[in-house]
Amino acid sequence: MDGRRYRIAWGAARLLLAAALAAPLAGCPLDKPTIEERWTRIDFTATSLTNGQTLPPGQVPITVGANITYRSIVTGFAVAELRGSSSVTAGSVGIRPNADRQHMAEDIQRMLASSVTLGRATRAVTGWDHLIQHIDFAFTGSVPAVLDSTGAPAGLFLVCYLGSGAKLRRADGTDSLIVTPFNVDRYELLPIGLSLTP
Repeated sequence: MDGRRYRIAWGAARLLLAAALAAPLAGCPLDKPTIEERWTRIDFTATSLTNGQTLPPGQVPITVGANITYRSIVTGFAVAELRGSSSVTAGSVGIRPNADRQHMAEDIQRMLASSVTLGRATRAVTGWDHLIQHIDFAFTGSVPAVLDSTGAPAGLFLVCYLGSGAKLRRADGTDSLIVTPFNVDRYELLPIGLSLTP
């Protein structure tokens, strides 16, 4: 009888020990997926431009290869775009491939709101969780000597992001696609970009 009680007590002690060891591991930060694993993410696979590259004024052919890793259902447009800003410079934002992705997403969103397009390519997309979609873009960028009449030097950025699109009919009868970038926090998106030197 004593032996049986001993075995029961020892078995219960082992269960309690296992539970005690498992409890802290369950809450270990290493088990929590990173934001790159939880949010829809765009990654460059190849670009004809490099971070920090100097772009002289004129016409510049640009190619971009990108992968979109979806973490939810997204329908809209993928955009690869050269942007110019007179108020946002490369030194004021962290837009570069090795930057913290969430901070870069917020900086790209701020830059898009304070810049103009200098050339782009678009692609209609629909994706769902775990789908990885590759897209190749090609377009011509028009780099100005100055961005506005004040002569302020342009901050130049090559970015790839997702947004909603609407077609508008021009006076000459041609169509224009207006793309509005998705809010990165609301849609849990991680766009990608790099900074260029004017």
